[in-house]
Amino acid sequence: MPVTLADLAAWMRSDEDEHLEFKEAKGDFKFDKLRDYCAALANEGGGRLVLGVTDRRPRRVVGSRAFGNLQATKADLLQQLHIRVEVTELVHQVDRVLIFEVPKHPLGLPVYSGAKLQMRGGEGLVRLSPDLLRRILDEAVQDYSAEPCEGADAGSLDADAIREFRVRWHQKSGRADLLRMNNQRLLEDAELLVRGRVTVAALVLFGTQQALAKLLPQAELVFEYRSGDAAGPAQDRREFRRGFLAVHDEIWKTVNLRNDKQHYQDGLFIRDIQTFDEAVVREAILNAVSHRDYRLGSSVIVRQYPRRLEVISPGGFPEGVNPANILWQSRPRNRRIADALGKCGMVERSGVGADIMFGTAIRESKPMPDYTRSDDTQVFLSLDGVVQDPRFLRYMERAAQETQRDLTTEDLLVLNFLRQSDRVPDRLADRLPVLSDAGLIERIGQGRGVRYILAKRFYYEMGERVTYTRRRGLDRRTLKALLIQHLTEVGTLGSTLGEIHLGLRSSNVSYNQVKSLLRDLKKEGSVHAVGRTRAGRWFLRGLDPIRPNRKRASDAGADT
Repeated sequence: MPVTLADLAAWMRSDEDEHLEFKEAKGDFKFDKLRDYCAALANEGGGRLVLGVTDRRPRRVVGSRAFGNLQATKADLLQQLHIRVEVTELVHQVDRVLIFEVPKHPLGLPVYSGAKLQMRGGEGLVRLSPDLLRRILDEAVQDYSAEPCEGADAGSLDADAIREFRVRWHQKSGRADLLRMNNQRLLEDAELLVRGRVTVAALVLFGTQQALAKLLPQAELVFEYRSGDAAGPAQDRREFRRGFLAVHDEIWKTVNLRNDKQHYQDGLFIRDIQTFDEAVVREAILNAVSHRDYRLGSSVIVRQYPRRLEVISPGGFPEGVNPANILWQSRPRNRRIADALGKCGMVERSGVGADIMFGTAIRESKPMPDYTRSDDTQVFLSLDGVVQDPRFLRYMERAAQETQRDLTTEDLLVLNFLRQSDRVPDRLADRLPVLSDAGLIERIGQGRGVRYILAKRFYYEMGERVTYTRRRGLDRRTLKALLIQHLTEVGTLGSTLGEIHLGLRSSNVSYNQVKSLLRDLKKEGSVHAVGRTRAGRWFLRGLDPIRPNRKRASDAGADT
């Protein structure tokens, strides 16, 4: 659609960002500078460069005399940047405005300006960051696992691993024809053979030891057991260099050899919880195999300690995924591998299994899965197996039984957040009314001052009645009495709203609650305010503020 003056007006009201740039350019504007800005915009996903408008707000149209021959300018940009930049000339009253519309860089290719790779940075341009460059280059190969593996053939694949895949796929799908297909047709249906050629995904899942050693050695998984954090050789080290479907059970059995049970007492009964839950360990390893970067030469590492398990996979998180959103964001790096594992029921096709790991950690009262040591080169997952609070574990079990409902991972996260504080991430806020209706949490306050805590029975079962009273806060009548007491003590000095809030902070009262209490007391005629801004001061009824100037004048009169 053609650009209009209305479009220009809307852009002038917007903030500048990596997709929108304004320059006055009243007179000349050097072509090299135009080329640099167009390349930078392309590298950040495309955008617009507007000449003839001030960049500081409120923006004004000042007009530009730059680039009189627009067709020649477009041709020069195409020749030097190898992207087609469109340009529109608008006349605003009597002033000429140029809008350069820059497309996104070609798939997997950054746009050079001369010998420079640049991006927007503040008011100007800076060198393209390594992270952005890597993301652009990663686009070139949408799914490396779907690529044919040079040198691999049917003899590179393990027949037993293919047989397990066949049986699992049949059990999940119910397709009887899967049992009758030959191996080639089976793998073609699973898109693991492309035009008869063995893909990287097929080698990762079914490769023989000899084939992996020769063609894809980085697909191995290395296991280590260490009794402590001291440097030196591991007490046990094993290398699993076969197709994953041939070794996944063996990997779990190796972890389970030293998987101690932790005991806790529930009344007359003693309960046992394994340090490492089988479903969690399998999900962590499946995620590493599914989402690692197979273009890198290093292997997946599974490192076990008596109470901790680390899973380290080469390559950072896939684009758009990070430790903060891993529960909700799924973007498989190796879709062909993930799809095949989904077909045989080992992973959910659309997810990464993080919800299982987080949900189980909360149900077993263990620390949350920790991704904080991850960076651009690796995803580093640490699973702490220590049961922290058996009483909270007991409460979670009883809550599920009494409400006769399956608590979702989101529900468990809400309860875990409220165990530690009054704050719940906005993404989970819609679960608060549901859990409140179920009697698992309590709502306190009204309007903007509303907050939630765990239900009273939780604190009573935990033997934390004082904590419940402190978290819930005092009732409204008691808070009003404390507020009146505070204003009595300050007398004619009065208090600002902020000072009153500070004075009541130990009673767990929010700023909005203080405002609500003062409104009630004002309606009741107990207090009044002098001043309308936040600097205004509140006084008890019948007390007026000290007037320093008048007092000094009176004193002066008395001295004469």
